[in-house]
Amino acid sequence: QVQLVESGGGLVQPGGSLRLSCAASGSIFSINAMYWYRQAPGKQRELVAGITRSGTTNYADSVKGRFTISRDNAKNTGYLQTNSLKPEDTAIYYCKAQVLTKAWGDCWGQGTQVTVSS
Repeated sequence: QVQLVESGGGLVQPGGSLRLSCAASGSIFSINAMYWYRQAPGKQRELVAGITRSGTTNYADSVKGRFTISRDNAKNTGYLQTNSLKPEDTAIYYCKAQVLTKAWGDCWGQGTQVTVSS
């Protein structure tokens, strides 16, 4: 069984920063792409950023230049550095990973709350 656990969320003032982490554990042979999504109250879940195993990244236009996705393959951990945070970044942030156990499959974390407010 594979588990993804996010951490690092919290309350931050506009312009502040947070570093989110996503740690994968369990019977994992490999992790392919990793993603960060977010869901604000009353809105659909949206893709924020993604990173391949080799390190190729992509970002939503709304976070380009402010957020940076990265990963440590040896630790099966992904990160999202969020800078210059805005109130509209307030959401629950979820991690998703393409994980190989007995077969490839998508695994989601439980989410971590990010609140940007003065």
